[in-house]
Amino acid sequence: MERKKRIAKESHHSGEEFESIVHPFPAFYQKDSIILILGSFPSVKSREENFFYGHPQNRFWKMLAKIFEEDFPETREKKKEFLKKHKLAVWDVIHSCKIKGSSDSSIQDVIPNDLTEILDYSPIQKIICNGATSHKYYRKYQEKELGKAAVVMPSTSPANATYSLERLVEIWKEELT
Repeated sequence: MERKKRIAKESHHSGEEFESIVHPFPAFYQKDSIILILGSFPSVKSREENFFYGHPQNRFWKMLAKIFEEDFPETREKKKEFLKKHKLAVWDVIHSCKIKGSSDSSIQDVIPNDLTEILDYSPIQKIICNGATSHKYYRKYQEKELGKAAVVMPSTSPANATYSLERLVEIWKEELT
């Protein structure tokens, strides 16, 4: 079931503008998904693309293509086929929040996603958080309720300049293969 995007600009005490946003697209998972990869909340570019990791500089899809030694999935449909083939589910920890642009550090008033819809449907064996922010919110809102720890991995965000694409591939490959 697709949720409609709700945006309302609000003025924060510092004068910055925040958007109150409900996650604009559904989780992606299949009956045979075995690994769930969680982000925090979709970036502006991902919201525009209406799918996960839509920012052209985000290294998520490039990294997966290298790990699985496949071509880069260019379209949303190719990305879905790729996830399906490798039994990967993708979702975000946050259902709605106030956020300024794509800045994870600005997130406030978090309402978490209900991850049981995926975990009840798919035989998820491992939960991976793409970055410290998603891990922080997963631990705060979902870990205890679900009784499943998540592995935190370095973020594939373009803001994470600490890790090269090659290093991300090396680290993530251990968890994905």
